[in-house]
Amino acid sequence: MRRPAQGICFAIPVNTARLVTGLLIARGKVERGFLGVAGQGRPIHRRLVVAYKLPADTGVFVAQVTPKSPADRAGVKVGDMIIGLDDATVRSIDDLHRLLTEKPVGKPLPLTVLRRAEKLVLEITPSGAESS
Repeated sequence: MRRPAQGICFAIPVNTARLVTGLLIARGKVERGFLGVAGQGRPIHRRLVVAYKLPADTGVFVAQVTPKSPADRAGVKVGDMIIGLDDATVRSIDDLHRLLTEKPVGKPLPLTVLRRAEKLVLEITPSGAESS
């Protein structure tokens, strides 16, 4: 805590600290893949959860896709709901960030999305920089 900052302090979740520490030891750096989407956590309609037997009832709603980004090249559209990356469930932005930190940059991965009532698997290759 910094006293001149009027009592403001920041906390890091222990799971994040463990992940970052492990990556620093193993790789010497932390590199997170970039998809090129802006999103927010949202609930998935109950009918879709039941119909597709989804393991979670929330996902990441895609609010924006950056032109010429990995998401744009993969065919991700505004309005899609990201529910999985590389066979792991995506329930929130935090899940997506964690998975993008754990997975190697530049390797094609399956990205599972719901587009309206259709479940799609797109191939996406996260880049190492936002300038992709």
